[in-house]
Amino acid sequence: MNRRMAAEFLGTAWLTFGGCGSAVLAAAYPGLGIGFAGVALAFGLTVLTMAYAVGPISGGHFNPAVTLGLWVGGRVPASFLLPYMAAQVVGAVLAAALLYLIASGKPGFEAGGFAANGYGALSPGQYSLLACLVMEVVATAIFLVVIMGATAPKAPGGFAPIAIGLALTLIHLMAIPVTNTSVNPARSTGPALFAGGEYIFQLWLFWLAPMAGAVLGGWLARALGQDVASGDKPQIATTPAGPAAPAM
Repeated sequence: MNRRMAAEFLGTAWLTFGGCGSAVLAAAYPGLGIGFAGVALAFGLTVLTMAYAVGPISGGHFNPAVTLGLWVGGRVPASFLLPYMAAQVVGAVLAAALLYLIASGKPGFEAGGFAANGYGALSPGQYSLLACLVMEVVATAIFLVVIMGATAPKAPGGFAPIAIGLALTLIHLMAIPVTNTSVNPARSTGPALFAGGEYIFQLWLFWLAPMAGAVLGGWLARALGQDVASGDKPQIATTPAGPAAPAM
């Protein structure tokens, strides 16, 4: 479990540092920013790269909602939930701290939203609480269906991280104007702590909605008949079968 937690810590830290870092440092860089599309791609690439790098160790969740959804889907035991979630949140917070240290090195730096998520006045497009709730629930549910489908035995071997990374990219392309895209409570927690103020008060939504969406997605994937993860691809965690089971 210590190795698994270390892998989840590293993967979630990279997701937060790379994804939120692209938003804070590069999205609107004077004269040549990467924009929404670049930020969306950055988030997808962080998951893709770390799923290959440490997915075989921990399953490559990097997200408390994914861990919960995979438990609902029958992929992980309940004993994984708290250790994984703790490692993920700590990784995201420390990554946000590093990002803040780097960003504050620029003259005239102001934290502003610091890539945090929000609704109402804090939504990039001023979307309502209900609109943001629905977006996060639906996006997270579909994300779980993709994860469980991409790692099922009949899915093409070795391509799961690509499908999952592209799914996260698509979700960000759609949801950045609405909520700044969470679908990940750990990713939301780190930046919110440094953005402060109302962003912290609104953080509840970005735990509640992704977790609810993950439960829905895990149940839906299981109802569709998704089997346990295949052993021939970087795995999204399943229950170990004993000493001979793949390390995850």
